Formats: sequence, C-alpha cells, structure tokens
Amino acid sequence: MKNLIILGAGTAGTIMASHLRKKLAKSDWTITMVDRATHHDYQPGYLFMPFGIYSADDVRRPMKRTVPHGIDFRETDVDRIDAEANRVLLPDGTALPYDVLIIATGVHPAPDQVEGMVNGDWRKNVHEFYTFEGAQALAGRLKSWQGGKLVVHICEMPIKCPVAPLEFCFLADAWLQKQGLRDKTEIIYVTPMSGAFTKPVASGILGKLLDEKRISVVHDFAIARVDAEKKAIVSWDEKEVSYDLLVTVPPNMGAEMIERSGLGDELNYVPTDKHTLQSKAHPNIFVIGDATDCPTSKAGSVAHFEAEVLTENILHFIAGEPLRSRFDGHANCFIESGHGKAFLLDFNYDQEPVTGTFPLPAVGPMKLLGESRLNHLGKMAFKWIYWNVLLPGLPIPFIGHQMSRLGKNIPPQDLKTAA
Repeated sequence: MKNLIILGAGTAGTIMASHLRKKLAKSDWTITMVDRATHHDYQPGYLFMPFGIYSADDVRRPMKRTVPHGIDFRETDVDRIDAEANRVLLPDGTALPYDVLIIATGVHPAPDQVEGMVNGDWRKNVHEFYTFEGAQALAGRLKSWQGGKLVVHICEMPIKCPVAPLEFCFLADAWLQKQGLRDKTEIIYVTPMSGAFTKPVASGILGKLLDEKRISVVHDFAIARVDAEKKAIVSWDEKEVSYDLLVTVPPNMGAEMIERSGLGDELNYVPTDKHTLQSKAHPNIFVIGDATDCPTSKAGSVAHFEAEVLTENILHFIAGEPLRSRFDGHANCFIESGHGKAFLLDFNYDQEPVTGTFPLPAVGPMKLLGESRLNHLGKMAFKWIYWNVLLPGLPIPFIGHQMSRLGKNIPPQDLKTAA
C-alpha cells in the first residue's frame, strides 16, 4: 500500500482529495489529509460578513461535511516535513510516511509583522476581514460607526484575493449610503502599488470607479508602523495617513511549518514550477493554491484550475511518465462594485484582464471588465457552486483550466506575442 498525503483541508486540499480519490485505486493507495481546523470556511464570504450580507452560518461548515469519502482525515497540526526521509512529523512525534506529498497549506494574515499593528487598538479601531474572527469583529465595529475617516489599507503584495480590498471599499460606499452615513465618512484606499490593481488595464478602469465613488487613493505607501496613539499608519519615508477606523490587509505569509521544514522562501511560500506545480526541490512533493510562489493570483479559482492540472501530473508521476500537463496561470474573479453590480476578470500568466464576454464569445452572457447585474448574481451564486461543485471536484461547463482567448478584446500586439 502506498501513501499520498495532503497537508491542508482548505479549498485546494479538499479539491485535490476529491479528484484523487476518484483516480487512485483504494486497494493501492491510502490518501491522508491533515489539518488542525475543525471547520471549513467559504473564505470569499468573509468580505460580506461586516456588512451583514452573509452570516457566520453562510460561510462555515463542520470539516466532517467537506472531507471527501474515503479520505483518512487527521485533525492535527503539523510539526514539519522531513523531505529527505519522505515523512510528515506531527507534534506528538507521530511520523506519517509518504510516497507523494501535496502541500496545500495556504496563507494567513500576519499582523505581528508590522510594528504597532497588534496592540491595544487591535480589533477595536484596527481590523482585518481575512479571517473568520476578523470579519466577525469588524461587523461588530461597523454597527457603532457614525462617521469619520475609514482607511482601507494593503500592507504589501502578494495577498490572498488581491481584489478584495477594492471590493471592501465599494461595498462600504454602498453600505454607508444605505445607512445615511456616506457624507459623514471619508473613505481612503491606501496601497503599496502605483495603481488600483496589479494589471494595467484593470487598474485604469477600477481607478476611475474609485474616483466616481469619491474614494481617495494613496499610492506607493510602504507601511513601517501603526501609531495607535496618533491613530495613523506611517510609511518608511514618514508619510502619515490618519484614521478613525483602519481596515487593513496585513502581510500574508505561508505556514510556519514550511519554514521549520526548510522548504519555503522568505514569506514561507514553496518554490514551485509554475506550469507543472511540482516542488523545485523534491520531485515527489507537489504544491497547490496559495502555498505556491507561482506568479498568479492567490484565489480559489486558481486552486480549482491548478487542481485539474495537478491531478493529471500526479498520475503521470506515479506512472513514471514526464509531467505533460501545464498550468497557464488561469485566474478569474468577480469584483463587487456595490448596489447589486459587479465586474469580472479572466486572465493568466501572459494575458492581463481585458474587456469582452465570458465564457462564450459574443453570447457571454457575462461582461469582462464591465459592470453588470449579472456579474453580481454570478458572484452570489458562486457560494452554492463552491460547496456543491468545486469542493467535490466536479467540472464547470465551458470553463477549463486553460484560459480561452475567445471573446476577449485582446490588442493586436498581444495576440502577436502570444502566437
């Protein structure tokens, strides 16, 4: 009997368990999934919790409901990976041997990496919404909001779901209007980037939307510390942005266990072949989702597309064949813009988001980089798709792991480059 171990029972790990349990014979392979969590969260739902759009019950399910049948689930932390000996070491000293290892340990916000962020003001006037607890605490804080300076801030890139801070700004604008508090609130978006988003065309369109919604933007802000006494964030060149309520995205880091195992970079991301998803250091270790250092978005859609490629490559690896399947960096995401409308992006390593129709050319029915009610409905429907299609590893019609160029208004020079 051979052993395949998946570290992490979040989006990426669960999808891989669903795929591989269908592909590997139970008589030949034991599949073990290890995670200390007792619940599985629909993490895109964190964004909606502060505004009362989703409740805690909408985003959280007991882990026993999401672990695929036929998987040996271990509810425990991991001490480290002993890659030379092909084993995973648990805190109690147990050693789990593996023939193939999949690292799907994701990322987590690390507010302690910024001086002064975690102090007496944390979870009072300084909040984040990238965790279940953070989203709940922020929801409570907004209930008492009567106006002032609301600062939405990104510490550094990369972060999980890079559009989420923008979405928070847009949803806050709509929520404040509904509460009669918009004219009493100044919204400021503070980013380390030179634009609103990481890709130029999308950045221009989303930047204009920020202007239209009277959301001020501070670019190229590299945070050095939070001054709780002044209620201000301070950059390394001593620029200050004051706040009454700071909603920050702390630095995102990979699992500490990766550092203890000697497998990660300075942010604990695992160096990974961006096309095959194989570890660059160990051929029988594969990496998926937010745990990789691949230059694409850290988003659930990416994990879904990566899983299709990784499943095939693991089967090739087990059969002693070259890794033939290639991941192109495909990512897509909805961007809530408030008032029941949203944008949609679809891109990969080589093609930035552009306008067009999705998933079918001309027909659509969704607009790329265009605001529409249908895009919003697609965003809201994704929660059902997540629980019932993505996690069980079922295919989504018309949307494959390779990004389609059909329906996209790609500039001629970009088409020549791609060819």
